Amino acid sequence: MKAGVKEIAKQAGVAISTVSHVLNGTAPLSKDVRDRVLQAARQLGYLEQRRVRASISALTDVVLAIAEDATPQIDTNMFTVAILNSLRQECDRRSIRLIPAVGVGQKVDVAAVRDILKAETPQGLILYTDDRPELIQAVAGLGVPTVLINGEDPTMSVDSVVPANRFAGLQATRHLLQLGHRNILHMTWHRRQTIRRRLEGFMDAFREVNLPLPADAIIEADSFEPEHAEQLIDRLMARDGGLRGATAIFCASDNLALGTLRALERHGVGVPDDVSVIGFDDIMLGELSRPPLTTIHVPLDQLGPAALGLIEQRILANSPTRAAMRVELGCRLIQRATVRSLNGA
Repeated sequence: MKAGVKEIAKQAGVAISTVSHVLNGTAPLSKDVRDRVLQAARQLGYLEQRRVRASISALTDVVLAIAEDATPQIDTNMFTVAILNSLRQECDRRSIRLIPAVGVGQKVDVAAVRDILKAETPQGLILYTDDRPELIQAVAGLGVPTVLINGEDPTMSVDSVVPANRFAGLQATRHLLQLGHRNILHMTWHRRQTIRRRLEGFMDAFREVNLPLPADAIIEADSFEPEHAEQLIDRLMARDGGLRGATAIFCASDNLALGTLRALERHGVGVPDDVSVIGFDDIMLGELSRPPLTTIHVPLDQLGPAALGLIEQRILANSPTRAAMRVELGCRLIQRATVRSLNGA
């Protein structure tokens, strides 16, 4: 039997009207009474029931706008696979219909999104990764609650949810510095703001300890796929005869780190004995690599549900003046076997 206000009142030892006042905030009550009512409501599962009812009533149909190039290919883009799978699973759990709007090439098609919104009349729109300013301004004017996943909106025109990329980049580099590494390379690619935040975190770590950034520390791959990291390492080894004296490489994604491991093995460079490697994302292949990859864990399974939560909040608030919100999800270091300490060596 589902709990109601009668059961809460009985367990808390208060009147039914008191329970109603606590749950709806309609009268001033003592902290003791309020705490007893909320504790009883929580123990009986009433608060979760109420949250689920609000979610179900608020959301039935959501459009997912995504560029064709961002659609997941399991062998190269497990980051996107994990995010979209968790979004789909959460929609299934809540009986929310997820309507795809797939653009051609690297961009979301605003006209196609507009047509789908008109035909389907969904309650919300999720924009995946594509954070071009002109696109954000266009979707902000479509009149539907919109959340940008894994992208940045400096204008704060729409809600967004993103990993804490800059702090996580700091965390990864700080770890290497604490282990005695000073000549550290950062392998990245410069296409998106979210990836640039990881670079900024890398630089923050050196500023934090008043150390100069090593010369030529930033090395840029053509893209995030592992083969591009392999090509970059091959070029370094051929042109510079080595890794410019680096004792560690911080890669802006696990894909780049996995390619780096393969290339280093081909060139006879031991990991972590000769050079330490740290990745970013914590995709499954990193745990299975040899040696297992030290990395930054990104809560990929929480980005989609968080986006749905932001849409729900905006619908329930029903306020055209409600400010846009940016939610950053915390990341953490996963220590495995590709990093070693230089302290005491």
